[in-house]
Parts: sequence; structure tokens; C-alpha cells
Amino acid sequence: MTKIFRKILEWIYPETCIFCGKVCKGGICPKCAGEIVCIEEPCCKKCGKPVRYEEQEYCHDCSVKHFSYEQGRSLWLHKGLVKHSIYQFKYHNRRVYADVYVRELVHRYESVITKWNPDVIIPVPLHKKRRRQRGYNQAEILAKKLGVSLAIPVRTDLIKRQRYTDPQKKLDKGQRRTNLKDAFAVTSSLENIRSVIIVDDIYTTGSTINAIAEKLKEKGVQKVWFLTISIGQGF
Repeated sequence: MTKIFRKILEWIYPETCIFCGKVCKGGICPKCAGEIVCIEEPCCKKCGKPVRYEEQEYCHDCSVKHFSYEQGRSLWLHKGLVKHSIYQFKYHNRRVYADVYVRELVHRYESVITKWNPDVIIPVPLHKKRRRQRGYNQAEILAKKLGVSLAIPVRTDLIKRQRYTDPQKKLDKGQRRTNLKDAFAVTSSLENIRSVIIVDDIYTTGSTINAIAEKLKEKGVQKVWFLTISIGQGF
């Protein structure tokens, strides 16, 4: 009966491409798969942004700034179809896209995550005001599904966004760092938590991930990693 019911649901609500919306099995149609830019080598050894040359170890940002996290990885370059898909996921209630995002993250990076050996996964928190406006936290949705897929605990109680901040996308690099000053706070004990993965939808300048990593390390966390759906260009 369960299989029959599942087949009925698939017929009524067929899976569609997270990029163009056309019906397709697997959530990414062949046409869109050929248009999106997957993050592959060469990429920055720190944040994972694509770089120009094989011999280039770090992107421009990571070569001139110190980040408190160890390393991060993302699926796709943040432009075109990917940018549109995440916008729909984030602002237009396309929460179902998270199933495809997480499936791709696990497929691409399960072995990397195993090496990181995290104790917990932490989603980037939203301020309570913004969460009320949006109705959900897209990073939390990703983190919880990833945690189920990889059997890693997800903790939403360890970090809170204690100060309402301007949207990062509207600010330049300097303003982003100032905007996030004391925006996050550790709210629970981190005893026995030594390695953490932070999950978010987009990595641009790294200001948000870094601000959280700093707070975690101040409280004794030794290793901080991150995973996102998309990332900006490294040059």
C-alpha cells in the first residue's frame, strides 16, 4: 500500500527541475545540468571558490584575509539558474528544493564530510524578526535534511542571531564585517563539541560564516567547517 500511495503522489505531484521547473526525475533536468557551473578543481583550498590556475592555492580573499574556519565546500557557482533557484527556495517557499540540494551535497561531499568528522551540524540562524517575516529558516531546513542523510546531530540551540542586521547582499565587504559585529552569540554549552559544520545557502565574502566560527572557537570548538549550496567567484 505504501508503494502504491507513493506512486499516486508522484503522479499527482511529479518531481520538477529546481532550476527551470519542468517535470523531470531527479530534480535537475539534463538541459539545466549542462548550464550550471559545478565547483571543481582548481578551487581555493580554504573556501572552495573557483580560481584561475591549477597552481593557485587560494582565492584573492583567502590570500589576504584570515578566516577562523578550517575549510568549506559548495555545489555550484552563484549565478544564473543557481541564483534564481536559491531565490525561490529562500523567499518563495520552495522548501522542496532542499531535498535535491542535500542529495547533491551528500553525493559530492560525503567523503569530505567523513574526513572532517563533525560532532554536530549548525545552521546559520535567522533573527526572530526575519524568521517571522519569511516563515522559515532555509539554512535550518538544509541542515536538518543533511543531518538525517548523514546521521549527524543538528543543533539549532547553540548559536542565535541576537542583533537584527541589514541584509548582507546590500553591503560592501567592509560594511558586512561591521554589520555582523556581535550579531551572533553562543547560547548553550559546547562541552564535548570539538568539530562543527556550519550550513548556509550562499557563501559570498565569508563574513557570516567567519563571525559564527569566531564565536564557536572562543567557546572551545577546535575545528569549524562549512557547506553551502552556492558560492561566489574567487577572482
